[in-house]
Amino acid sequence: MRSLAIAGIAVVLMTMGSPFTKAQSPLQFEVASIKPNPTGDGTTKLNTLPGGRLVANNVSLKLLIQFAWGVKDDEIAGGPSWLTTEKYDISAKADTPEELKEEELRPLLQSLLADRFQLKVHPETRELTVYSLVVAKNGPKLTAHSGDARASVGTSYDSGTLTMNAAKTSMVLFANALGRQLAHTVIDNTGLQGEFDFKLVWAPAQTAESSSPSLFTALQEQLGLKLEATKRPGEVIVVDSAEKASEN
Repeated sequence: MRSLAIAGIAVVLMTMGSPFTKAQSPLQFEVASIKPNPTGDGTTKLNTLPGGRLVANNVSLKLLIQFAWGVKDDEIAGGPSWLTTEKYDISAKADTPEELKEEELRPLLQSLLADRFQLKVHPETRELTVYSLVVAKNGPKLTAHSGDARASVGTSYDSGTLTMNAAKTSMVLFANALGRQLAHTVIDNTGLQGEFDFKLVWAPAQTAESSSPSLFTALQEQLGLKLEATKRPGEVIVVDSAEKASEN
């Protein structure tokens, strides 16, 4: 199973290629159920399963676009105000006994969004904020992984504090995880090789009552790493138009 889960569920990410390379797949979703999710639950899941199945819970159109084109939050521009607020449950099946591969899933999702959300997009070059993950001046504070655990990065939220637990995690994988938290691209420039086990604790919103540091401070204090912001031109997906999904 390949999955993305947010707000307290472990993350196993699919790695997709360039969002503007035309995706190819001989498959199509034979059936697809889309229903509004009015629960207001903070947990979002998107899973691919054997039998060509896609199951998504409490997903926004913006998150679906991220998966369909392999882009991050800051690489999506435009669109209606409900792009992130309207949530949906989706169950779809393609004609294959196997679990959908990345190169198969992307065009299926693109077609589904065009059909059911009347989604129209185009690529455009814009200036983007990109973060570089580097080693802080006093050196890294990381523990090399030992054992045979599966590589994973899980984030949980409790009482205004986020905790990221990482096992057998490379700096490239960690940079990707930080990118999801910041909604910006993070590039690994630490030069650190190998895999590590660590925990990172921070407060996403700083208040007078916050007992945990910001993400930027936590990185330096707890892991001996830091983020440096730069600007660079990059391609984004611009949403020209979209409609709320037609139900089933």
